[in-house]
Amino acid sequence: MSYIDIKVDVHGVFDRYYMSRDEEKQNSGNGHRHHEVMFRKKFFISTVLSIPVLLYSSFIQGLLNFSMPTFTGSSLIVPVFSVIVFAYGGLPFLRMGKNELEGREPGMMALISLAIFVAFTYSMASLFLSGTSSFFWELVTLIDVMLLGHWIEMRSVRKASGALEELKKLMPDTAERITEGETEEVKVSELEAADCSNRESACSSNPEECCEGDKVLVRPGDSIPADGEVFEGESSVDESMITGESKPVDKSEGDEVIGGTVNKEGSLRIEITATGEETALSGIMNLVEEAQESESRSQKLADRAAGHLFYIALGSGLVTGIVWTLAVGFGLTVIERVVTVLVIACPHALGLAVPLVVAINTSMAAKNGILVRDRIAMEEARKLDTVIFDKTGTLTDGEQSVVDMEAENRDEALKKMAAAESDSEHVIAQAIREKAHEEGLEIPDSSNFDSISGKGVRAEVEAREVYVGGPNMLEHLGVEKKFGDFADKSGEEGYTVVYVVEGDEVTAAVALADKIRDESREAVEELQGRGLEVAMLTGDSEDVAESVAGELGIDTCFAEVLPEDKDSKVQEIQDEGKEVAMVGDGVNDAPALTRADVGIAIGSGTDVAVESADIILVRNDPLAVVRLLNLSDLNYSKMIQNLFWATGYNALAIPLAAGVAAPIGIMLSPAVGAGIMSLSTVIVAINAQLMRRKSIEA
Repeated sequence: MSYIDIKVDVHGVFDRYYMSRDEEKQNSGNGHRHHEVMFRKKFFISTVLSIPVLLYSSFIQGLLNFSMPTFTGSSLIVPVFSVIVFAYGGLPFLRMGKNELEGREPGMMALISLAIFVAFTYSMASLFLSGTSSFFWELVTLIDVMLLGHWIEMRSVRKASGALEELKKLMPDTAERITEGETEEVKVSELEAADCSNRESACSSNPEECCEGDKVLVRPGDSIPADGEVFEGESSVDESMITGESKPVDKSEGDEVIGGTVNKEGSLRIEITATGEETALSGIMNLVEEAQESESRSQKLADRAAGHLFYIALGSGLVTGIVWTLAVGFGLTVIERVVTVLVIACPHALGLAVPLVVAINTSMAAKNGILVRDRIAMEEARKLDTVIFDKTGTLTDGEQSVVDMEAENRDEALKKMAAAESDSEHVIAQAIREKAHEEGLEIPDSSNFDSISGKGVRAEVEAREVYVGGPNMLEHLGVEKKFGDFADKSGEEGYTVVYVVEGDEVTAAVALADKIRDESREAVEELQGRGLEVAMLTGDSEDVAESVAGELGIDTCFAEVLPEDKDSKVQEIQDEGKEVAMVGDGVNDAPALTRADVGIAIGSGTDVAVESADIILVRNDPLAVVRLLNLSDLNYSKMIQNLFWATGYNALAIPLAAGVAAPIGIMLSPAVGAGIMSLSTVIVAINAQLMRRKSIEA
């Protein structure tokens, strides 16, 4: 997912400098490109116009020991071309500075404007005052360097977010819709999705009411036009742009596919299940946009620092002017010192330091199937002490299958279990229904279905009340437990045991297995290798939980925990003073995800509306948690490095600009100050881009 349409914070940071608020609203979609082109054009034109100023500057001629031919009016070359450069190249900075002052939020643009305005005003005045010398060449080079720095910055910012905008292009404009055995080319926007919210119950009672969406043919090499389900054909699909999975994923009848992914080999016939805003791709894009609207702590720190630095710059300029005036009297030297201080103090690099890292961080996260809804959570992830995993569907595949059963009447018990579970979408219910179908059993009708949270289900089957659930259900009903030996043996094997209760009697026990993911072992080892404690939460019995925990090497295990009690287990660990992450499926684990310092929903690539999680992992891969922590570490280190470059240079250069080293002959001119300032912004931009070279793989 390297091409998400992302609305990065950098956009807002820079747009408030480059345009009025009305213009900002109108141009929010293409501001980066517009500004890059504008600054590039102004830089080249201003640089060409600056050449005559430099060639005819007496200082430059004396420095390089050459002279230019003189003619009538040649004395006007320097001021005239300087005025043109000031009006053309300096205008954007003046307008941005004006916007800041009008908004009562003075910052870096106000500083640049002040420096340019003071330099221009003094130079123009020097034309009419004897005993003074202008520094028009410093003015034009200052503007040129500022334009160059802004062009480079805009180019960097545009590259950081521009690649993500390409995700829109992944969705094709047209599709081949299948109609009566033939195909017709239609716009993707015309496709209709199936409304299958009650498909199973509708089909069982009235087949005519079965929902159907449009069916499309996807040929090899074509992009899948919308989310859907394969009803014919076999192929492999490249889902890397959505899930971060580098290897193509095999697809066959019954498998789900995601709009925007690319069919690789065979032809697929797909029934559309979601279009437009309902697709996974659209949901992912909305989540990323939401993430960018959350302001990080580092960004707040940088914004505050920039605001403080504005006042520090003004104070430093004032003190510099007073001290130098007292020392040498008011004149060119004083103005030069004040202007240099204002240029050096410009916090332009500081304004870029955090937003650019955030943009690249979000892009890298997206490429690795990590969707960040709350950037503070991304920053806090590096501080974690404990990671708690939900077991089912997170550390395990979440696909249960019946492996053993003990009952007074096996077939009757299995039929009633399947009937009672007919309206449930739980993985255990699906496994039981599949087993009944495999056995060729005729499942009777059921009614008055009720789901009992954390315990099981109840329904009326053949005029009898039937309950299906685990040990918590037996405790809830207060019935005597049976099939103890079977349950103990199954527990030792790590199986889940579910009971059937008719009336007040347990009539059957079923053992189901849930396979541990291959990635889970490596994920636990990697996390423990980082010094983190790994814990597991599950509603399963102690035996099942301990079996899984033992196989994975997890020391802390909470078993037989109801969904509504999971958050209390998170709180229990937090009360020990630990920073806790909760990793779950984002549905049953919602309270725990909300309670945790960092809530991580795993395996939600096609169900992206997870409101309780801070971070969403598109793939069902526990190793993505390790990648998340690695990215959090990288994000933090780059932010610190950039803040160091942005503020460290100010701390060193402002005193030099003020003239503290003048007694030993070290003086910084405005042009040199501008060069140093722009160099720091370029360093910050390059340092942020170097993030892309770092691997976050486990």
